[in-house]
Amino acid sequence: MKDNKTQKVIKQIGSGGPEVLNVVHEEIPSCKEHQVLIKVAAFGINRPDIFQRKGNYAAPTGVPADIPGLEVSGVIVEVGSKVSQWKIGDQVCALVGGGGYAQFCLAHEDHCLEVKDNLDLVEAAGIPETLFTVWLNVYQNLETFKQLENVNKRLLIHGGSGGIGTMSLSLALYFNWETYTTVGSDERAELCEKLGAHHAVNYKKQDFEEVFKGLNFNLILDSIGGDYFLKNINLLGEDGILVYINAIKGRMGEVNILKIMQKRLKITGSTLRPRTDEFKGNLRDEIQLKVWDAFLKGEIKPVIQEVMDASEIIKAHQKLENGEVFGKLIMKW
Repeated sequence: MKDNKTQKVIKQIGSGGPEVLNVVHEEIPSCKEHQVLIKVAAFGINRPDIFQRKGNYAAPTGVPADIPGLEVSGVIVEVGSKVSQWKIGDQVCALVGGGGYAQFCLAHEDHCLEVKDNLDLVEAAGIPETLFTVWLNVYQNLETFKQLENVNKRLLIHGGSGGIGTMSLSLALYFNWETYTTVGSDERAELCEKLGAHHAVNYKKQDFEEVFKGLNFNLILDSIGGDYFLKNINLLGEDGILVYINAIKGRMGEVNILKIMQKRLKITGSTLRPRTDEFKGNLRDEIQLKVWDAFLKGEIKPVIQEVMDASEIIKAHQKLENGEVFGKLIMKW
């Protein structure tokens, strides 16, 4: 049961810098048929939260447009009339379309994962957004190579020190893929290699195309775009896949179609947030079946740099935006 009728939420008042985030009091929401209400123990912050704060990433229909937050963990305190998977008192983490920066958050029952055993609620708060994204863009694409012969099983991750990057590294290593990455400093390169990367390149000091030349990657995960595009095409091996989850540098310039044809390359990209509840539920089911036990046993752990109080949300956004975070920042109520 809800302890009272109001809660603290971190609300975005207008668009702009971190200062637009304010702690206010609002009414606690109620569940629809297939929703659960989670009393939030902790929530993760992610780069899409920054894009939303700046007015560049609109929330999908049906979720709070002015309360950011895509992942939470906590205890279920209310269930919708048609919920069959969960009961009051269950500990879960959940992928949400928005509204995660709150003491109580609604989630679809199909987007929740149980938290127990060697996984605690604070750690769990930093998993859903990156895990669902990486599962869609990395693991499901890597699966296609199981049908190919003489595959090197090599993955290149651009931005290996962020939330998506460290999750990609952790999953790929768990599934025995040889993994490489690019990062923005020697310190981050060292941390990625300690995490398990075969080799990490500081792109500010070295041309990653020259360093990785001849490795013939099976899959490249890119969030940069721009001049990285042609380099990626050159680095991919036959039947390779280039996956975009962002394009910070924007347009990619001239495209060598002949090389793409000769190598039989696949170029794709995706955004997860606007996908249907059913689509996200299917992702959750795959994750639950194939890898969630590894998180519960502690065989895969989220990379968390720091746990901060929710009242420090402005400072947390500043850190993330300034590139001061390796892995994830977790906010705790």
